[in-house]
Amino acid sequence: MKPLPTLCTWPAARLAQALQRGEISAVTAVQAYLDAIALRDGDVHAYLEVFSQEALEQAAASDERRAQGRPLSPLDGVPVALKDNLCVKGHVCSCASAMLASYVSPYDATVVRRLRDAGLPILGRLNMDEFAMGGSTEHSAFGPTRNPWKLSYVPGGSSGGSAAAVAAGLAPWALGSDTGGSIRQPAAFCGVVGVKPAYGAVSRYGLVAFASSLDQIGPLTRDVRDAALLLDVLCGPDERDMTSDSTLSHDYADGLNADVRGLRVGLPAECLGDGLDARALEAVQNAAEALRRRGAQVREVSVPSLSAALPAYYVLSSAEASSNLARFDGVRYGRRAQAYGDLEELYRQSRSEGLGPEVKRRILLGAYALSSGYQDRYYLKALQVRDLVRHDLARALEECDVLLGPVAPTPAYRLGERAGDPLRMYLGDVYTVPANIAGLPALSVPRGVTHDGLPLGVHLLGGRNGLATLLRAALALETPLDGAPYAQGGVLL
Repeated sequence: MKPLPTLCTWPAARLAQALQRGEISAVTAVQAYLDAIALRDGDVHAYLEVFSQEALEQAAASDERRAQGRPLSPLDGVPVALKDNLCVKGHVCSCASAMLASYVSPYDATVVRRLRDAGLPILGRLNMDEFAMGGSTEHSAFGPTRNPWKLSYVPGGSSGGSAAAVAAGLAPWALGSDTGGSIRQPAAFCGVVGVKPAYGAVSRYGLVAFASSLDQIGPLTRDVRDAALLLDVLCGPDERDMTSDSTLSHDYADGLNADVRGLRVGLPAECLGDGLDARALEAVQNAAEALRRRGAQVREVSVPSLSAALPAYYVLSSAEASSNLARFDGVRYGRRAQAYGDLEELYRQSRSEGLGPEVKRRILLGAYALSSGYQDRYYLKALQVRDLVRHDLARALEECDVLLGPVAPTPAYRLGERAGDPLRMYLGDVYTVPANIAGLPALSVPRGVTHDGLPLGVHLLGGRNGLATLLRAALALETPLDGAPYAQGGVLL
């Protein structure tokens, strides 16, 4: 790929320090990223829209504040990019769907307001699977995003545009959303850090809902320290989100260290058996050994219901999706068909034109699971499985502080390889959905590269208020005992 401007290879924390010291200006930083986008995004297709003029104006305002000695935060002037299901006032929020291709948001999502309040210029909106339904970012009405490591491979999904933008040096960090692994899986495929906070830690106000009891917003970053810095901006209670949880911690960067002596790490046996690629298994084993060498106590545990989490997830998420997407009918929201005979035909034609095949598939699955005569057999049974998964994870986390396992069964795969096999694609979420089912924090941290040049990640899951512990364990994996940088993912030079 074409060479990047030098500062586009820096972690966000280093960029923030350079701004604080006056070594660079925010305008210089934003312009460097705009230049990088112009150089590389034609190949990667991470962005759906670049807010060039607005981002430069926000950067100029940041420089003026710093010149007057009144920055809004230590991160003032560090740019950020957003997944296209987060509302930004005055901009299209399409969710990568033809249904919302012309929808302009009249308000900012809470996370967007918090970014603005901290002084972060917004570079643009990023590609995704339509309505966040997919694991490869191939299900976008505006074309697929490509993995920067190998352009013929998928970046993962649904937050594939966010992961690819960070990995390709087109944003220092980005926001995504995670309903069943949509931050963590693309982070692993693209060699970056991806964090799903506990349900309720980050306000969902202004996030276009896929499955309301599962969705959570989180960061994709180049390293763990950047993730902690951005989480400090994002987390915290919000009176506009009734699921916001004020009891959860929201101070992660201060005191972050790689000391894991005495940390109890569990390896769920159910995650290390059949179906797991040997390369992914080796990454988990190497990570376990690295934590053990740093003083952690590592042992195998059992979480028996994990095998039932995936089918329960697809019943619950599809049921909630069928309800949430009912509003996009051509009358209240979304694309309106031009030719129709009556109201029923208007609904049918508008949805046929506006929604892609994967979204239609999940709406049909959800409507079926909620239909008369089948609700008890599918939806209510899935709710029972959800309780069982929560119980089993809680029991495992009484014995352990952190559960370590794979993020996905395989590294990234070729574009189109699973397009005609939805069940195989759904299996890509098998290790990530339990965290969403139980509302627990989890993250993906890079752990090496395959012999053919594809990043690998490992998955860390913790107790409801255990995100600080997860970040500490992830930092330990990122910082080997000899202090040398670990051969992992990160920005492609």
